Amino acid sequence: MQLDDNNLCQLFGTPERPTVCSAFDADPDVCGDHYQQALDNLIYLEAAT
Repeated sequence: MQLDDNNLCQLFGTPERPTVCSAFDADPDVCGDHYQQALDNLIYLEAAT
């Protein structure tokens, strides 16, 4: 996992950060209305792929 203890990306601003990350647009359909909804959606999507 590339998150630090504050759930921030450890790759942010580094050359190793994937292009898909910088191109990601935090859409409400994916991220929901708050942190826990976004996390739940990402966990679901990761398990489904």
